[in-house]
Amino acid sequence: MLLGRVIGNTTSTVKHPSMQGWKLLVVQPLEADGHGCDGDPVLAVDALGAGIGETVIVTSDGRATRELLASDNTPVRWSVIGIPD
Repeated sequence: MLLGRVIGNTTSTVKHPSMQGWKLLVVQPLEADGHGCDGDPVLAVDALGAGIGETVIVTSDGRATRELLASDNTPVRWSVIGIPD
């Protein structure tokens, strides 16, 4: 898991069937203090309704993502699992 800031969203005309209907966000990982950037942005599936500029918690846990998308062969790696207060 890591803390990140939503810096954008994406649109795709062709995507894997497991991603149909899911909102895709571009998330910039943040340093532990929550301020500086830490690495390259990641693409994450969002089931919580996060928006641009919000801080989110993302995970690369494959099992959780497969359960969320109800697909055993999804190519999705990252998913939003929380929006901190």
